Amino acid sequence: MFRTALRNVLAHKARLLMTTLAVMLGVAFVAGTLVFTATLSEAFARSSAKGFEAVDVAVRPDHSADGPDTAPGAAPDLPREVLEKVREVPGVERATGAVSGFAALADKDGGLVGEGWSTLGGNYDGGEDCGGGGRGGDPRYDLREGRAPQRAGEVALDSATAERTGYGVGDTVRLSVNGPVREEKVTGVFDTDDGSVAAGGTLVLFDTATAQELFSRPGRYSEIVLTASDGVTQQELLERVREVLPRQAEAVTGQKLADEQAEMIESQMEGMRTVLLVFAGIALFVGVFIIANTFTMLVAQRTRELALLRAVGASRRQVTRSVLVEAAVVGTVAAGVGLLAGIGIGAGLRSLMGSLGLTVPDGPLVVTPVAVAASLVVGIVVTVVAAWLPARRAAKVPPVAAMGSVHAPSTTRGLVVRNTVGALLAGPGAALVLAATGMDDGKVPMALGAGLLVIGVFVLTPLLSRPVIAVAAPVLRVFGVSGKLARLNAVRNPRRTAATAAALMIGLTLITGMTVIAGSVQKGIDKMASDALRADYIVSMANFLPLSPEVERTLAGTDGVTALSPMRNSPSRIDGEYEYLTGVNGEAFGELVELDFTQGSFEGLADGGAVVDTATAKEHGWRTGSVLEVLYEDGERGELTVSGVYRANEMMRGIMLDTAVLDPHLEQITSMQVMVGTAGGASDSVKSSLEKALGDNPAILVQDREDVSESIAQMFTLMLNMLYGLLAMAVVVAVLGVVNTLAMSVFERSQEIGMLRAIGLDRRGTKRMVRLESLVISLFGGVLGVGLGVFFGWAAGELISSSMSTYELVLPWERMGVFLALAALVGVLAALWPARRAARMDMLESIKTE
Repeated sequence: MFRTALRNVLAHKARLLMTTLAVMLGVAFVAGTLVFTATLSEAFARSSAKGFEAVDVAVRPDHSADGPDTAPGAAPDLPREVLEKVREVPGVERATGAVSGFAALADKDGGLVGEGWSTLGGNYDGGEDCGGGGRGGDPRYDLREGRAPQRAGEVALDSATAERTGYGVGDTVRLSVNGPVREEKVTGVFDTDDGSVAAGGTLVLFDTATAQELFSRPGRYSEIVLTASDGVTQQELLERVREVLPRQAEAVTGQKLADEQAEMIESQMEGMRTVLLVFAGIALFVGVFIIANTFTMLVAQRTRELALLRAVGASRRQVTRSVLVEAAVVGTVAAGVGLLAGIGIGAGLRSLMGSLGLTVPDGPLVVTPVAVAASLVVGIVVTVVAAWLPARRAAKVPPVAAMGSVHAPSTTRGLVVRNTVGALLAGPGAALVLAATGMDDGKVPMALGAGLLVIGVFVLTPLLSRPVIAVAAPVLRVFGVSGKLARLNAVRNPRRTAATAAALMIGLTLITGMTVIAGSVQKGIDKMASDALRADYIVSMANFLPLSPEVERTLAGTDGVTALSPMRNSPSRIDGEYEYLTGVNGEAFGELVELDFTQGSFEGLADGGAVVDTATAKEHGWRTGSVLEVLYEDGERGELTVSGVYRANEMMRGIMLDTAVLDPHLEQITSMQVMVGTAGGASDSVKSSLEKALGDNPAILVQDREDVSESIAQMFTLMLNMLYGLLAMAVVVAVLGVVNTLAMSVFERSQEIGMLRAIGLDRRGTKRMVRLESLVISLFGGVLGVGLGVFFGWAAGELISSSMSTYELVLPWERMGVFLALAALVGVLAALWPARRAARMDMLESIKTE
């Protein structure tokens, strides 16, 4: 039986080609994902580890030592006293104080360098003897040209950035740290193993005093890096350093830092890997229908052969095994080819990132044993599992069937059972989805109901095929006999039509559902921006880090500005729990936003009151007049009286109070954004004047309400395009399924096609018949997919609307039309080869076919 199975694979290799391709594509997606993410993870981990080669022990702030009465903003950095203490520890050869933060560098055209990557600033610590001036050398950086920065107004650039921008020693560069534009002179160019630079980022170094002023506070450090003397291990030095550290500082070895960085990189890669594997799984799931359809048709076409095997003594189990062996052989070949293709995809994706300007650190292509094993197991298991039902069906062929010339058609009882099962799945699934729309947290029930509904609809597709395809009958009549035959062929075998259409249905369900959700959320955000914002402009950093108070002062002095309010964030403790406070201009804020108050108003805000959102008020039992005991970030205590309770939205939520109350408690006064109202409203000229007042700073965004909506729309568009691209694989597999079904159907109906040709159906009519059949089946899958996608999009939107009051269902009619047109195009393209093959059949040879 094993030899028989192998001979069958070789005998039917052409018919198994599409199945092999479908499995191969799914496996290639899996293998490519695993190879690509492993390669990226290894490259970034190696690059990051290089940056810690000069670090034996690092001292950093330890927030885990905070107590319940500790000020919320305490211990963000390390004082100079800690640096001096660890310098005296036996075994410390060198102690370097490090300060770092965001620094946006402009290129010679004024654009932001390293956009999308880390754009960092730091200090060059020349050592104790030279007071950080730069003459003693910093072990973290190797100066290639010039000298280190020694005073304010001087910087050094990493060599990769200098090469990319064309800057050199003596040039003046424009950069921004937290708002204001700074002009600095380049005094040196250095090499570094910093992982962010290797990944395409930038690193700008200042002298230590300037870096502390920009990124921390005078005399404070973000981290202290220690180099051990010869003969002292990292662990020995760690134990010695811990003895002299204060409670709110911790020491870790360089190896632990490298391990932590590697874990963080792996965690980031895990998210990407999971997303890609989900879409690979969708492609493989669609491929299951093709595999099952192929083996079902092969079993049907080999009824006499299987019956003869039974007649000469083969048991049912042996027949089942022979079909499963065929599937295993197909799966093994497909998995092997898919693995090789996946390795190529992984290498190609890495090269593509480089061509798109997304720098990846150097490193080898990583093909892990997990990638090899997963690819082979997935390919073989998916193929064998998909072929199991056809194999069982093959075992049920009675020996007496060897006397017949055709296989027995599907029984009516079988379809009744299938329809009953489908209804039992689809009904509760739809009910669960509908019930979940009214739940506070209905994500899990909705996901479960959606899964049941999709499976139920798939099981019911044979029942649905007749009425849906019947709708197309008037159009098909236009094509005469070919159209009528196409419709009859499409409904002749409902199971086959269902399995073929279901592959396309799944892809279009996902695409349509995501399109509906994205469009509706975007509409809600647009409405929120227009309803909740009265401000003409919102000013923020391009990377959404805090703005300097100088930006606020500059805007306040700009002609045409009539109202202005910063939005500052500060941690606090209220009732023993962490709560973030938002500082605003109490007098102007009501002119710049529109909030729906359930109690009180903005009126008490300027007099030292606070307004809170309904969720926070409900959680703590607050109402207007409630007095809040607050522990501010500087450790001082105070009281706030609730003057209003408002309904939160995606842009405004939390506890808001006047900056006059909050600012005295801030160690650094910064704003996340500044809202601006102008005399003439938003216009290009006003926007230009604001940008000019801020020095045409590439690191600062000046956005009106339309810009805010467009930036969010771009994010959704990018997300959708990525999802479309990932789901394209499932659509390609679905196309292979249609081609496969039609090709095998043409072979199965060779005698029938020969008879049609003999009684007058010409080659053009034969081609048209196959093409129309393919078109009808594809549109059937498209209609089901779009319909389910709209339903799921509406249901998910009901959940979203509970947290977004401005959410509004939007049906993207144009895109849905495009999706149906895509389904039609799939049908037309998939029929090209089968239709040509059917038209070129020899009439007499076809009539003689059994």
